[in-house]
Amino acid sequence: MAKTSRADLRTTADYQFGRGAGDALFPAEAHLEIDYSTGGRPSQIHAPDGRLASMGTDGRFTLGFAGGRRLHDHLDAPAYRVVVGDESEPFVRDGENVFAKFVEECGDDIRPGDEVMVVHEGGELLGVGRAELSAEGMRDFGTGMAVMVREGVDEYVDGEE
Repeated sequence: MAKTSRADLRTTADYQFGRGAGDALFPAEAHLEIDYSTGGRPSQIHAPDGRLASMGTDGRFTLGFAGGRRLHDHLDAPAYRVVVGDESEPFVRDGENVFAKFVEECGDDIRPGDEVMVVHEGGELLGVGRAELSAEGMRDFGTGMAVMVREGVDEYVDGEE
């Protein structure tokens, strides 16, 4: 089985996150280290600034903080963003999950299972993770987990040292 090309990675990212996301995550001129499974599927994609993404067996990316930062800089708000206030900020920074009652805003198209960026109301990227609720659920529910945070900014900084 042939290994997945960088162009294929960009196409998958565009499909998952929208046009231009592939170029933001995996620019043509950037140095990338791609680890492949024995079947030739990319499993981890790293850049000098950290893990960009992993590819699940379902063919979708799970974001690392470095990848979330690239998408945060590229995608227009509120796409793939879950916004929290001061009360949740220190917890998300440490990689703690986001609960629905603390979600202030979110992208309208978020579905359960989507990869999302957790952002402070001031715009700073705090963490990345997987949506557990739809956008409507995040807005309407007073309880329940909204985002399972995979990596917070403080974990990312600690991991880089």
